[in-house]
Amino acid sequence: VQLQASGGGLVQAGGSLRLSCAASEGSFRSYAIGWFRQTPGKEREFVAAFRWSGGSTYYSDSVKGRFTISRDNAKNTVYLQMNSLKPEDTAVYYCAAGRPIIGAIMTPNPYGYWGQGTLVTVSA
Repeated sequence: VQLQASGGGLVQAGGSLRLSCAASEGSFRSYAIGWFRQTPGKEREFVAAFRWSGGSTYYSDSVKGRFTISRDNAKNTVYLQMNSLKPEDTAVYYCAAGRPIIGAIMTPNPYGYWGQGTLVTVSA
């Protein structure tokens, strides 16, 4: 599976962005799709995840209620709708695909495929 992330940009606090993660080769079927983010000097942080089979969703506490992960079957694309953005949401956002067990879906290691990252900057 090859992943292409897009949709990052500069937005003011309180604004919204929608990130996209498209599978340019292969399919998301049987995978979990995760969004992670990273800032300089920090470890990659879990944001949200979605299991293609079954449709279960998972969110970090820091984004719950503000971010929504969803999919478009026809386009083989997963979206991350980000609302009420805060300056602390500023990071490079990565999408990833893998087959983590339920207990590991919020950790980056089980994800074997990663997109190139898209920068989100939230100004105060």
